[in-house]
Amino acid sequence: MVTIGMVIVAGHLVVEPNQRQAYLESCREVVEQARRTAGCLDFAISADLFDPARINILERWESQEAVEAFRGDGVPGDQAAAIRSASVAEYDAVEERMLS
Repeated sequence: MVTIGMVIVAGHLVVEPNQRQAYLESCREVVEQARRTAGCLDFAISADLFDPARINILERWESQEAVEAFRGDGVPGDQAAAIRSASVAEYDAVEERMLS
């Protein structure tokens, strides 16, 4: 299957280990909203299995326009304040190969 224009957002955030669970809980509404948004193919924010400070990010969108329409002003202030560092990037995908 070929999908033209798909955007993948992937990377990770680092928060204080003792704040990670609270940060993830504060993202629940964002994940629910994203998954209901037109153009969202997948949206996940999850705890890393090995690093207690790391939160993994994975999003798939039908288009750049869909990403931008959802993103709005970005991360709310209280969530942004909890982030010690971040490495998140967007990737344009032109082909999708289903593995299972």
